Amino acid sequence: MRRTRGSMLLLCLGVLGTSWIARNLPAADAPKASAARAVWEVPEPFEPVPVPESNPMTQAKVELGRRLYFDVRLSGDGKLSCYSCHVCESGLTDGRPTAIGAFGKSIGRAAPTMWNVGYHDSLYWDGRSASLEAQALAAWKGGNMGAKPDSIVAALQGDPNYAAAFQAVFGAAMTPANVTQALAAYMRTILCTDTAYDRYERGDKKALNAAQLRGWELFRGKAACATCHVGTLFTDLRYHNAGIGMQAANPDPGRFKVTQRSSDMGAFKTPTLRDIGRSAPYFHDGSVATLEEAVRLMASGGIANPHKDPQLVDSKLNAAELKDLVAFLRALDCPCDPRALSLAPR
Repeated sequence: MRRTRGSMLLLCLGVLGTSWIARNLPAADAPKASAARAVWEVPEPFEPVPVPESNPMTQAKVELGRRLYFDVRLSGDGKLSCYSCHVCESGLTDGRPTAIGAFGKSIGRAAPTMWNVGYHDSLYWDGRSASLEAQALAAWKGGNMGAKPDSIVAALQGDPNYAAAFQAVFGAAMTPANVTQALAAYMRTILCTDTAYDRYERGDKKALNAAQLRGWELFRGKAACATCHVGTLFTDLRYHNAGIGMQAANPDPGRFKVTQRSSDMGAFKTPTLRDIGRSAPYFHDGSVATLEEAVRLMASGGIANPHKDPQLVDSKLNAAELKDLVAFLRALDCPCDPRALSLAPR
């Protein structure tokens, strides 16, 4: 990760991570215990979630953002919330090959997982948004939510709960700008820090079984997965061409569309592997149905094309090794608790 190289080599949903669900957010007017850990704080070896000076975190702002995240009234057709495309049972994706936005609009790419997005220095598969605030506004106005933010805000101004909350948090009425600030604050609490792998690394040597331990050795050794899936986030947050979708007549240009550099043709951000076992189908186009198939494809070095990343080579894993590698990846399942959905507005 660019911002955290070195110690970090090795957050639209976050209500669902049990690493923070257990610490239920207080209501905006509830007293906060001085010893309580804020919901955006993380255990070692994670580094603190980066927070911009222009949008400081508070418990009340996070709670407001969570309310907005689940509110279908933010969408243009009144049917979708941010959560609709990032659901717990699908690893905080929507479980579709490519996302479907408001008014049934096809988005053209898979909905990426939201786990740990607060660490990302650019958002979307191609990195076109430089902050969570910018991403929230783009998704709100774009095909995802299909809304006209000014009109939505005007309609929601009459909700006395929102009116009071925005005055309490921002000292101002609801605006598109402070809506996206609240959403971004909430998304910075979408944290996965308590998988079986994390427990193993913190000293619980029974957290991984024998197959998972063999897979972990392959992951950082022969399979060379850690070349790109590095650190506690299991992503380098960089862009690579693995050949996915490049056989198409008009392949998705990926990062190239943002940078106009030929070396970025067909390159997409390395996805985190946290909760990868539940986030099928895989890759930016949802073209691979199962985790086993995705692992086999990447272990073979990806799909040949003129722009393929030269780091991707055939690691020549046998069937038993592939099975062990998949077993390790399932040790990265993130705790999710649908009961937290009761916190959504009615």
